[in-house]
Amino acid sequence: MEKLIKPLIWFCAAILILSLMGCDRIFPPSGDVVERISDGDTLTVKDAKGNNITVRFACMDAPEVPHSKKERESKRASDRNQFSWGAKAQERVQELVKQSSDRVTLNITDSDRYGRKVAEVRLKNGTLVQQVLLREGLAKAYRPYLNKCPSRDLVEQAEAEAKQEKRGVWSDAKFINPWEYRSLYK
Repeated sequence: MEKLIKPLIWFCAAILILSLMGCDRIFPPSGDVVERISDGDTLTVKDAKGNNITVRFACMDAPEVPHSKKERESKRASDRNQFSWGAKAQERVQELVKQSSDRVTLNITDSDRYGRKVAEVRLKNGTLVQQVLLREGLAKAYRPYLNKCPSRDLVEQAEAEAKQEKRGVWSDAKFINPWEYRSLYK
């Protein structure tokens, strides 16, 4: 009898492992797959139908990253400062998305003039990405559109916390708000 138990246990374990390996076909992972992170507040996802969708984060504005060779080579202090904070915001979004197995859930609230979907972006565990970036001082609430922000209270609270604690851009007296930077230098 004992000779039969050990092989039976191994057989059952093998079947369990093989069946778990195929679970994603039976129960596909939820959320959209992140294909690209353009900067601290824009990403591209592939939805369940296989369509690529460019998404602009709702409720907030992150510092800019350089998009051209001229910008990457700029020696202007305002550019270097903006792009440094922009790179930090982009890296943080990359970390968060990676922790979420490259999957996010979108709550689309609008479309912008560039055809991007404007959305609240949540990780697999429900964490609101905008809230994290604002709490860490890697973005600022974008007040003109807060009325279209379902999580407005969370966003404003996260920003107030970062401001009070002087986190991220709130610690930098030379930082220019992203919307002001774009209007002055773009």
